[in-house]
Amino acid sequence: QVQLVESGGALVQPGGSLRLSCAASGDIVGRYVIGWFRQAPGKEREGVACRFVYGSPYYADSVKGRFTISRDDVKSTVYLQMNSLRPEDTAVYYCAASQTTAVRTVCLGTAPTYWGQGTQVTVSS
Repeated sequence: QVQLVESGGALVQPGGSLRLSCAASGDIVGRYVIGWFRQAPGKEREGVACRFVYGSPYYADSVKGRFTISRDDVKSTVYLQMNSLRPEDTAVYYCAASQTTAVRTVCLGTAPTYWGQGTQVTVSS
């Protein structure tokens, strides 16, 4: 059983930066793809960034070059560094995990097995 707890959401001005954290309980090392998803009001959920313990991460086109996903498996924590934030990045951000190595499949297709409760990110002046 994996439990995920997000933190770090806040109100930030356009062009600003924010780092989200996802603390995972359970044995995720070397077994789970972990990703960040977001959902804005009236929009479908979007896979933002996903990665396994090794290999290349996946990023949605809308965040490439601005967001970075990283994971510290010793601390069982996954981070999403968000730079150059835009109003359209406003959403509830969720951390999610699946016991697989298929990074793109998790972000683009099959819904992850485990979800956190979400954290609100608002980009506004």
